[in-house]
Amino acid sequence: MLVRDRRVLATGYNGAPRGVSHCLDIGCLRDQLAIPSGERQELCRAIHAEQNAIIQAALHGVAIEGATLYTTLQPCVLCAKMLINCGVQEIHYAEGYPDELSRSMFDEAGVVVVKEDLP
Repeated sequence: MLVRDRRVLATGYNGAPRGVSHCLDIGCLRDQLAIPSGERQELCRAIHAEQNAIIQAALHGVAIEGATLYTTLQPCVLCAKMLINCGVQEIHYAEGYPDELSRSMFDEAGVVVVKEDLP
C-alpha cells in the first residue's frame, strides 16, 4: 500500500497479470525448477504487490513521489529499483526477504527502510 499524508494512494497484490493464469491454477515453474526464494524473479508468472501498486497509481494518474510503502515482505531488487525511481521515500515491512542488493540500493538512494515488529 502506498500512502502519503495519511491517505492511501494505491494498493497492490501478488498475482498474475490480467488475463493470465495464476501459478496456483496451472502449477509453479519456480517450484518445478527448484528455484530458491529471492532468485531468478523473471521466472515467475506473478507481479509483486509493489509493482501492482505502482501500476495502479499510473493507471489512475495518481502521483506517488514522496509516498511511504507498507508491505509484508522487504521488496526484492526489481521492486526496489522501481520504488527508488518512483520517488518512494520510506518503506515499512514485516518480514525479511533474501535480497541484500535491494537493501543496499535503498541505502545508497537514501530510502528509509524500517522492519516493523508486529505482534
